[in-house]
Amino acid sequence: MRMLRTTGVIMATAAAALLSAGAAFAACDWTPERPVTYVVPWGAGGGTDANSRMLASMLEKHFGVPFNVVNRTGGNGVVGHSAIATAEPDGYTIGAATVEITTMHHAGLTELNHTDITPIALVDIVPSSVLVAKDSEFNSLNDLLTYAKANPGKLTGSGTAQGGIWHLALAGMLNSEGMDPAAIRWVPSNGAAAAMQELIAGGVDVATPALSEGKALIESGELKALAYMHDSRMGALPEVPTTKELLKSGWTLAAFISISGPKGLPEEIACSYEKAALEAFETQDWADFKASRGAEVVKMGSADLTTMMAATSDNLGATMKAIGLTQ
Repeated sequence: MRMLRTTGVIMATAAAALLSAGAAFAACDWTPERPVTYVVPWGAGGGTDANSRMLASMLEKHFGVPFNVVNRTGGNGVVGHSAIATAEPDGYTIGAATVEITTMHHAGLTELNHTDITPIALVDIVPSSVLVAKDSEFNSLNDLLTYAKANPGKLTGSGTAQGGIWHLALAGMLNSEGMDPAAIRWVPSNGAAAAMQELIAGGVDVATPALSEGKALIESGELKALAYMHDSRMGALPEVPTTKELLKSGWTLAAFISISGPKGLPEEIACSYEKAALEAFETQDWADFKASRGAEVVKMGSADLTTMMAATSDNLGATMKAIGLTQ
């Protein structure tokens, strides 16, 4: 098996994102006339859900109609993403396409991929973490990896579905350090919130969700953060070391959340949503929300997001192949 020494994916830059508010959006004046369904492919309480609900509430104020968030879980993300992709492209169903739209087809779960949706705007970039319970015997990432290497298969991890991005985060990290990707056995969950509750309850030994998703539980002392899978420390949790610092491989990995629509969404509808989303990301309300989660504001429109999704599919497909998760 090929060893991955360093994997850094999905690093967004704000400079490439903002489109001109003048000519670029001049004709983007479509407005929904009835309630809109906002599909979230993951469970309530996680980072995708929180970001989507906040954005939906801001779109509701912008457009003056209800935006009803619906959690469509199941099938390792296939159910919710299919609901977004196959909806009538009339502007009344949009949703939170996440990084899994670029990985599910590599895993053989579905033929659905990023070309089957209409990317609208980037909502968040979310590097993974390594979390353990407050009473865990492990107090450092080295402690955890040393034990897992000596006792393969004894520890369990969770964070999302089998083959999901947080599974890739753990398995890829183990592989990058020359370990069996299954040295910590994966227990599927319906998202980060469910996985962290299972971690607190003692049902699993480690979880690898976004560090921002675990921020409140870390600050309350319910969980310990051993590492942040990024190349720089999070401003809100500066005491958590990065995998770039700790690991010989320098392994890093991040996911993304987008607002996207069905394939074939007309340009006047897509650009109207893009304009509204990018305007929302400029507000103090959105900045305060992101700060409360220890995350930074990102801005990226449809064109750059489409390019990023294609690159992510290639990068994570290679990672999945290297750790034996492709079909």
